[in-house]
Amino acid sequence: MKRKDKDKERLPIIQFMSAGSSGKRLTEKVMAEVGRVLEGREFSSVEEMNKFLEQVMTPEGKIPLSRERTPEEKAQDLIYDAWEMEDKKSRIRLAEQALELWPDCADAYVILAEDKAKSLEEAKEFYERGVRAGERSLGPETFEKQAGHFWGIIKTRPYMRARAGLARCLWKLGQRSEAIDHLQDMLRLNPGDNQGLRYELINWLLYEGRDKEARALLNSYKGDPTAFWLYSEALWLFRHEGPSNRANRALKEAMEENDFVPSYLLGKKKLPRHLPEAYVLGEESEAIVYADLALEVWRHTPGAREWLATSFFWFNLFPRLPLKNAGLK
Repeated sequence: MKRKDKDKERLPIIQFMSAGSSGKRLTEKVMAEVGRVLEGREFSSVEEMNKFLEQVMTPEGKIPLSRERTPEEKAQDLIYDAWEMEDKKSRIRLAEQALELWPDCADAYVILAEDKAKSLEEAKEFYERGVRAGERSLGPETFEKQAGHFWGIIKTRPYMRARAGLARCLWKLGQRSEAIDHLQDMLRLNPGDNQGLRYELINWLLYEGRDKEARALLNSYKGDPTAFWLYSEALWLFRHEGPSNRANRALKEAMEENDFVPSYLLGKKKLPRHLPEAYVLGEESEAIVYADLALEVWRHTPGAREWLATSFFWFNLFPRLPLKNAGLK
């Protein structure tokens, strides 16, 4: 049973986008340009602001600056250019040029971590330098006054990207508690979670057996319609109640929203070498990304995959009926 086409939404997976990818990062470039030209101006309405932008915009759709760019802005513009480059060498070159202009350009370190680092340890060092650069660039006052609103402020995004990269490196290096701490604090800074960090965090918490914290996280984003959240909810219930009615209902709801997931979790389909840059709710692309994050958690939960296999069998046989079989109530 699939989500209706009219309800499908193409969602960018920001946490998996590489330095050279397009998409929402390039939208950020436009937002930054608009922010610069609007700097210091006041408008009585959105309509007045849009009219002003139409007047200053060139025929090519560009917005000219009314002042000289700062070294920080010039460096960030080089990063925007780097994101459009297809080859690593060009991205590395532009990132290094950006650092010459502005040593606290956090996004430059993100590019170096993704494209220049030869090992996880080296990538970690680049990300750590990016985080420190972001902290210096933003200053203590931003962390004090804007906590809860990060990412909505464009200037905070390079720091958030660097810190997310650092957390992933730490996780892969086995420094899991520290990795979890980073993501939890980032959700404090940006509870709206534009980066989709909760989808990694929920699996990290479950993998580490920190189920109480996982429950709190699930409750914080209750109503999330993605496979990431629905299958995580079902798995959490199974870990605590076994194949209970609540767990079965949750799993059935998850399979109704995306029935591609079980095939990947059960090994009937192999995950591709490269993850998709974007996914569609209810479609195979979403299942691939979720399974890549959650496979180890399902494997390490005793009986979970057996429960999933039996439930999936009955779901396919009687999709409109409650899950019932020898092992389920």
